[in-house]
Amino acid sequence: MNGKKIKKIGIPRAMSYYQNFPFYYGFFEKLGIDVVVSDKTTNKTINSGCKYVVSETCLPIKVFVGHVINLLDKGISDIFIPSIQSIGYKINNCSKIRGLPEIIRNVIDRPINIIEPTLDKTENIGFYDFWYETAKGIGITDKKLIKRAIENGWEKYNNFISMTNKGIPYTTALKNAVEGVYENKRLETVKPLSIVIMAHGYNLFDERISLNLIKKLEKMDIKVYTSLNVKREDSIKSINELGELLYWANEVDLTGVAAYCMLNNKIDGIISLSAFGCGPDSLMTDEIDYHAKNKNIPMLHLTIDEHTGEAGFVTRLEAFVDMLTRKKRNNLIKNTPKENKIETNYSEKITAEVS
Repeated sequence: MNGKKIKKIGIPRAMSYYQNFPFYYGFFEKLGIDVVVSDKTTNKTINSGCKYVVSETCLPIKVFVGHVINLLDKGISDIFIPSIQSIGYKINNCSKIRGLPEIIRNVIDRPINIIEPTLDKTENIGFYDFWYETAKGIGITDKKLIKRAIENGWEKYNNFISMTNKGIPYTTALKNAVEGVYENKRLETVKPLSIVIMAHGYNLFDERISLNLIKKLEKMDIKVYTSLNVKREDSIKSINELGELLYWANEVDLTGVAAYCMLNNKIDGIISLSAFGCGPDSLMTDEIDYHAKNKNIPMLHLTIDEHTGEAGFVTRLEAFVDMLTRKKRNNLIKNTPKENKIETNYSEKITAEVS
């Protein structure tokens, strides 16, 4: 960071963007800095990122590199790339997320000024240290102004989280939070089947990476739960109730939300969405898989990379939903009183209750 006062800052539409952007926007807005976000992920974005890193690199990092290239192509050379080491004592991110600034610095040979604050609560580098370092990197040292910027960031972020907790769709909540609009109405929907998706926000809410997974399920008349629909404290409590440990920084996005939905009988099935070769994801998915089997809850594992095709993806989804429907019908048969079975046209009854 060069500490020079800047007028615009670029934020890659990847990684921490998907859950923290309302805070980022609120912070920089209050400091008088224009925020420029890279374009939505496309095949071009992915291919662009793939050119700069080795093939074994996971898809989210390839996508992140592609978004940095997109910002540079827009003429934005001051780019916010935080190093989020740990969010609590020994609650760590994976090595690639921890080293994002170094990855970009070493693979992209173009003029770039990386604004790279560090958050590492294991080493007592806390939240306010992170944002004061950010402000210093863009040439601002007025502590009162920085404090107001942090407060503005919190306001937008808290409104975003509150709206998603109430069931407001992700894209709507994100847009509202940034624009300063707050919807207080809780959205409760009843569907024939409910599925929880355990996935990182940067995999799930990037429509190109996830191949529009949420929309595909909603078109199948499925109620979808994500980590943003569950309060963080409830997710952490549920991890503890399962007898698991909170170790990874994104644990609540995977283990936490799945544990909460399982323990509260909210779901008929679980889908894990993971990038190929992700070590932390494989560990967290195995934990939930173990508990799901004990509770007789079906689980579908979806692994994605830059080569994942939509046809096979949809086929697996449809087969999983069909299996959940049959399972629910069988349970209705099993639990229907004998006298009702005699008096009711059975096929019509099951169809009516499931659909």
